[in-house]
Amino acid sequence: MASIPLLRLPLPLHHRRSTDLLLPHPLKPAFPPARLPQPPPKPITTKTKCSYTPTPATDRLISAAAYFSPLFNGLQYGRFLFTKYPVLATPFEPLLPLLSLYHSVPYASFVTFFGFYLGIVRNPSLSRYARFNALQALVLDVLLVVPVLLQRIITPGRSGIALKLTAWAHSGLFVFVVGCFVYGLVASVLGKTPYLPLVAEAAGRQLD
Repeated sequence: MASIPLLRLPLPLHHRRSTDLLLPHPLKPAFPPARLPQPPPKPITTKTKCSYTPTPATDRLISAAAYFSPLFNGLQYGRFLFTKYPVLATPFEPLLPLLSLYHSVPYASFVTFFGFYLGIVRNPSLSRYARFNALQALVLDVLLVVPVLLQRIITPGRSGIALKLTAWAHSGLFVFVVGCFVYGLVASVLGKTPYLPLVAEAAGRQLD
């Protein structure tokens, strides 16, 4: 007599092992894995090369030449210092031929002023660098006329305290002019923009 195979029926819930109820599915974890904090992304930086355009030699030459005009007109204020300290006139001896040529031309200061103003400052074909330096020199040149006008109006005495005040004022103005000349000349030769005190702001407004 053939035997009937036994069927294995699933056990009822109360007959299952407790471990079968507590353990999760082997392929699916009970809790998702914890995510570690990610570092913030690094900003992307791009390196740019700054291009430097040197000042043309023509602009440097025009700018340097413009500062000789206030120097030639301001040397007269150094006569008190030259009389008291003759050694101070030594650095200016190489300029004597140019100074003699400058003063040999009738109305040289007016010719130089309008030549620089109309030929350089008001010339749009030139660079702003050359025009600004020329205008600075002209503004400084105009300031040198003010003491002469005041001296003719007030007519200070030739002795006493009036003479001392005149000597101090002229000597201080001479030192200021020479300092501006050296600063403007060196900066122009190097291609830098000099900003003269009491002058640069006025020149910038006129040029703009």
